[in-house]
Amino acid sequence: MASFTSPEAEHILGIKNSVLRYWVDEMPLIQPKKDLSGRRIFSGRDMRLLLRLKHLLYERHLSIDGARKQLETDLSSKNQDLRAELDAVRSELLDLLVQVKN
Repeated sequence: MASFTSPEAEHILGIKNSVLRYWVDEMPLIQPKKDLSGRRIFSGRDMRLLLRLKHLLYERHLSIDGARKQLETDLSSKNQDLRAELDAVRSELLDLLVQVKN
């Protein structure tokens, strides 16, 4: 699965570094790893969550707390098969977005 550095994540999301750091601090579901140099590396799952978070904040106009609750609800959905299918589609769309932006 793809991994993304902070600058790549910022570029894909269209946000500043300070916003990305704030979102990561506020969302325990988003857990970037650090490479040997200490740079944050975001997984495909992290990126899908960040894209969903951006949608909830900017399109649905939820507060950061409201968006966190919605993400938690989304992830604890009773229909896990549908959730897995949606995650697969989101992963494919994310890969396409990366190709288009490069």
